[in-house]
Amino acid sequence: MKRILFFAAVSFVLVSCSGDRQFTLTGSIADAAGKMLYLEYAGLLGNRVLDSVKLSEKGTFKFKEAAPEYPDFYSLRLDNKSLIFAVDSTETIHVEADCAGFSQDYRISGSEASNSIQDLRKSAAQISRKISALETVKEPSLRRQSEEDLEREIKLHKEKAQKLVLDNPQSTAAYFAIYQQVNGRFLFSPYVKADQAYINAVATAYHYFMPNYVRSKNLYNWAMDGIRAAREEKERAAWKELEASAGKGYIDIVLPDSEEQLKKLSDLQGKVVLLDFSSYEMEGSVNYVFELRALYNKYRGRGFEIYQVAVARNRLLWEASVEELPWICVRDGDGRAASWYNVSTLPTLFLMDRGGNIVGRFDSLKDVDAQIGLLL
Repeated sequence: MKRILFFAAVSFVLVSCSGDRQFTLTGSIADAAGKMLYLEYAGLLGNRVLDSVKLSEKGTFKFKEAAPEYPDFYSLRLDNKSLIFAVDSTETIHVEADCAGFSQDYRISGSEASNSIQDLRKSAAQISRKISALETVKEPSLRRQSEEDLEREIKLHKEKAQKLVLDNPQSTAAYFAIYQQVNGRFLFSPYVKADQAYINAVATAYHYFMPNYVRSKNLYNWAMDGIRAAREEKERAAWKELEASAGKGYIDIVLPDSEEQLKKLSDLQGKVVLLDFSSYEMEGSVNYVFELRALYNKYRGRGFEIYQVAVARNRLLWEASVEELPWICVRDGDGRAASWYNVSTLPTLFLMDRGGNIVGRFDSLKDVDAQIGLLL
């Protein structure tokens, strides 16, 4: 019974301690006597006041609040100025500032991430000032110079932010860096290819280590939007290529052969062409090539040509396999050309007449022979 009571008591103490986890914020604000200082939680949907104090002549303050379940962001607000800091767990953070430079020119200890956040905010404020100054410059040469200065400033800021991400993508400083805005615009965007790697790094780290955290979920969705947008842009580019080929009776293909020479399907117009989508990695590829060679030898002297598109992930295997082939063979490494022709199984063959019109689609070579004879 004593042992049961002992373990029950220990369990009670542990539960109580976990429920009493707190962080402490202390400091002093010079020249702010009589002003109200607010401690706020900086959530995804906006700030929420947690506590407040009226500052004395000395300007000292002390707040104690429940520690966050996950690393999170808070702010001190004085008048219309805010000072942002991060809390990882139960640390004690100390802030010293004066009323005039409250939002940026403060000294903070006990939170390395908060120091990095302060540095990023100062840098962003400098960018914002340059943007505002640029709006007043009208003379063309001076404006170009101002624009170049602004671009350099943004580049330096992003390099600083990128280093934070690469050093520790799980940190609150890295999270703050990729979400930072200047004049209402994100400095990093999931829709910009150069930024995606950094956003995805932070999203992956948060998703892996804190999958149930609301910030992790929000960040993951943001990153996925960028990935989807990039995929859609690639598809739009492919459709533009298709539209450019409209009116030919077929979709033109331009891919390199094993000698890195670009070969155009359209260059064969005037001949009967067998457009062959196949792979040297597929089962039975050796026998298939023998059948294709027999067909080529039978008709090549009568204006027949083969344009073979090898859907090949393994470049070395493909190069070794096509070294002695007499017909045109190009490599479709990412399957893009195959997708244009809606190819889902290999081999798939299309027979084209001398005018470039597709007259048949086939899944094997057995039915192709007689059709070629009719077209020649």
